[in-house]
Amino acid sequence: MIRITDSIAIDADDIALSFMRASGPGGQNVNKVSTAVELRFDVAKAFLPEDLKIRLRGLAGRQLTQDGVLVITAQEHRSQERNRETAIAKLVALLRKAAIRPRRRIATKPTRSSAKRRLDSKAKHGMTKKLRTARPPLD
Repeated sequence: MIRITDSIAIDADDIALSFMRASGPGGQNVNKVSTAVELRFDVAKAFLPEDLKIRLRGLAGRQLTQDGVLVITAQEHRSQERNRETAIAKLVALLRKAAIRPRRRIATKPTRSSAKRRLDSKAKHGMTKKLRTARPPLD
């Protein structure tokens, strides 16, 4: 089990890892060893709260396939083990971010004095513009 929050955990069997050759650092080793990791996590089949799944779909963006599978790749390190840890850490970070429920917005009304100040300011600005108009000569 991989712990996400105090109340949410995912089973390690729900994660599919595959390894491939990575581009980037590794020297001659990069052509011989499959160090890059591709992590696949099926969001639709996972045992997670429904509201978390909805927020996860919004956060994942291009990492989520049309089938609802989250694909995370990691190839930052030269070793396969460190890339595997990085991919799992990315998944946990994404799930933790999705686990945070957004606060409900409470609609507020402007105070009477702020509305009065706003209208007074508009009236003053209008008067300033009115005084700028060119007046015809009195002759």
